[in-house]
Amino acid sequence: MPEHIAPLEGVRVLELGNYIAAPTAGRLLADFGAEVIKVERPGTGDELRNWRLKKGSVSMLYRTINRNKKSIVLDLRSDAGRAAVLDLVKHCDVLLENFRPGTLEKWGLGPEELSAANPDLVITRISAFGQTGPLAERPGFAAVAEAFSGFRNLVGDPDRAPVRVGVSIGDSIAGLYAAFGAVMALFQREQARGGKTSLGLDHRVIDVALHEAMFSMMESLIPDHGAYGETRSRTGGRMEGIAPSNAYICADGASIVVAGNGDGIFRRYMEAIGRPELGTDPHLQSNAQRWEAREMLDAAIGQWAASLDSRTALAILDAAEVPAGPIYTAQDIASEPQYSARKMIQHLDVSTGEETLHNVGFPGIVPVMGGASLPIRNLGPDLGEHTAQVLAGLLGMTDAQIAQASAGERNMA
Repeated sequence: MPEHIAPLEGVRVLELGNYIAAPTAGRLLADFGAEVIKVERPGTGDELRNWRLKKGSVSMLYRTINRNKKSIVLDLRSDAGRAAVLDLVKHCDVLLENFRPGTLEKWGLGPEELSAANPDLVITRISAFGQTGPLAERPGFAAVAEAFSGFRNLVGDPDRAPVRVGVSIGDSIAGLYAAFGAVMALFQREQARGGKTSLGLDHRVIDVALHEAMFSMMESLIPDHGAYGETRSRTGGRMEGIAPSNAYICADGASIVVAGNGDGIFRRYMEAIGRPELGTDPHLQSNAQRWEAREMLDAAIGQWAASLDSRTALAILDAAEVPAGPIYTAQDIASEPQYSARKMIQHLDVSTGEETLHNVGFPGIVPVMGGASLPIRNLGPDLGEHTAQVLAGLLGMTDAQIAQASAGERNMA
């Protein structure tokens, strides 16, 4: 493993996040050395503990997304729990949250109250539609945001209803933006301190909307519409205006993806599949021309791929320097030397809540620093594993005070 590299060491984060978006932001900050204190509700904790739960009481999804963090239990509906949050932020640099807009304000934990407790605090907020605008108070998960952004409309085949990708892409991208926004604000805060000034609250509140995070990934969707009146549609495994680039089924039943759409690559590609006349056809020398002929090209490539096993097909394409690769399953990834060489799969023992599973692979830390993925310090913690350590250590709370804050009488709706 690389030597100790922790660029965010010394940064303390309070995470009031459930599900995937804010916890992803917290994971990214924790991965690079920040101390992330995750606040969970009494009894059940983060709902993610039960998502894709195969056995026991804690899912591998929770253990993955909440790695390198500490877990404390606080009842944010109680006076004692909310008071503990205001005390904790005095010792923190960043607060992460992904409640419905207005929820923290209702609890007396809005930006003004948090900033009064710590005038240097960076407050990073994630919601479906942002903190302002006519839809701000509307609830919504990433699936809704992906649809609202235009992303979902481009996923799938044109003769069927749009589909979703196999991961929570909207939440994850929003989490990336939230982490990036938090680090930018910390950087600006340090610059202001160097000039012996303070950063105003407007500069310390990071407002991430799920739909905007996805919209930012839509490349030239809107400019193409405004400039040319174009409305893009679903193209299945293809990419609009780029050909040939698709997935093909080989004789062994495995699929490969080939991106042979570059003008120079296309000629080598056609020679490799035994169709040199297509590579020299004057009507196929640009992407626009090839896009018009995509059905014919895919049929020719598909026929070639179907005659070979995937390993042979890829060897031929590699020899011709045509970008291509296998479409991997989890089993394939787990045995792939490229992932192993960069420590991108790290093996740890993990508890399901009922038993300990040994030597389970978990995804490594991205981006690489020091030549390989940084080591995972700990997997997602047990519920409240660090409650006493954090509340007594940082706030000097007694056992009785900790009990009241973590499971106090709920005296506010």
